[in-house]
Amino acid sequence: MPKHSPPRLADANLKLKADRESYDAELLQLQEELHDLQRSLRAARGRAIVVFEGWDAAGKGGAIRRMTARLDPRGLKVWPIGPPGQLEQQHHYMHRFWKRLPEEGTLAIFDRSWYGRVLVERVEGLAPKPDWQRAYREINTFERLLCDDGLLLIKLFMHISPAEQLHRFQRRLDDPTKRWKLTPEDLRNRSKQPAYEKAISAMLQRTSTKHAPWTVIPAEDKRYGRLAAMRTVIKGLHPALPPPPTHVDSEVARLALGLNLRLPHEG
Repeated sequence: MPKHSPPRLADANLKLKADRESYDAELLQLQEELHDLQRSLRAARGRAIVVFEGWDAAGKGGAIRRMTARLDPRGLKVWPIGPPGQLEQQHHYMHRFWKRLPEEGTLAIFDRSWYGRVLVERVEGLAPKPDWQRAYREINTFERLLCDDGLLLIKLFMHISPAEQLHRFQRRLDDPTKRWKLTPEDLRNRSKQPAYEKAISAMLQRTSTKHAPWTVIPAEDKRYGRLAAMRTVIKGLHPALPPPPTHVDSEVARLALGLNLRLPHEG
């Protein structure tokens, strides 16, 4: 059995770009595939989680919007994760994520996640060193429990260069409709990029497992990053789910015949 090799930021090809002419058509195709997979997930009564982590301004929000655009909101929940509230701080840091696990037949997307303990809390000194060091084992155990229970877990890290990040910061400043997206923390974090890169590398090395691997998404080109993220989710869900059902439920058929409705021919 081949050994799992964790991904590295240095191996991501940030020169990859999506063809502008074919982008819209491929985006629509991938959205339709995801919609079919969501139907399969519901029919199989499965549960799935997609975790998004990444640099500030790496395009997590844009990728999530495209990914969910054609999904049924009744079987979907997007969780934007910020700092824990006062009540949440009184519990173990995993407590708020246990409460947000998807229900049967649904998909949950985490815009940032429990990995904050080994990223921002580590770099900003919000968690003591023994706590964030212990978190690698806790996270691996948490994810092992979820996967052993049948949950599908896909983890994406959106990667861009420091130069592209600064360019996107400037574009947000220049656009009145996007200035709200640029926070003081985004700007302050620029001076701590080496520390964040060290923390990210450790996270990938220590928490990318065979049952819950990380995928680094080259997102220097926004279009490419969105398509690559969707392809990765489809690749993770497709083998584990049966095709979406097309047959008529037996009880539906019985009641439909009682109303003199014509049943489709199923050859």
